[in-house]
Amino acid sequence: MSNEYKGSTFWQLILVIPGTILAFTLIISLIAKTSGVVSAPAEVVVESAAATAQVEENIKPVATVEVAAADAGPHVDKSGEEVVKAVCGMCHTAGLMNAPKIGDKGPWAPRIAQGYDVLVNHAINGIRAMPARGGNPALTDGEIAGAVAHMANASGASFKAPAPKAAETAAPAEAKPAMPAAEK
Repeated sequence: MSNEYKGSTFWQLILVIPGTILAFTLIISLIAKTSGVVSAPAEVVVESAAATAQVEENIKPVATVEVAAADAGPHVDKSGEEVVKAVCGMCHTAGLMNAPKIGDKGPWAPRIAQGYDVLVNHAINGIRAMPARGGNPALTDGEIAGAVAHMANASGASFKAPAPKAAETAAPAEAKPAMPAAEK
């Protein structure tokens, strides 16, 4: 008699590997069922209305957002200084992207020599790295013109800044003459 191990054949491995996986799955399933982790399909848990209401209460949003139309009234132009502080100053104070610094007369001199109207046109339509309207499309032409005058004047120009436009008030409704009592 020979006690030598001859090895496993391919077909023996094909039967043993899935059989082992199936055996482990059955053992784990039996352990889970006996320990109460898994319930039988017939034992369907019916949730009560109170439990459902409690879950919905727990997952409801903390707050809701309601967006209303912004009615800020008629537009009032900002002064050139306000526009520069809010929009233009980001680049023109630090000289970002080769923007001429406010108050630095050397880089501003050739620009000022082009004239006020050209500078305003460049600010409105954009030029080189500067976006149109300084990147804020809500600015009016008058606000842009005021900002250009403010920056250029701080850098050696003597441009006359346009006055900010005040809020336009609605024209009062025409008063209808009162009808005499006899015509009513």
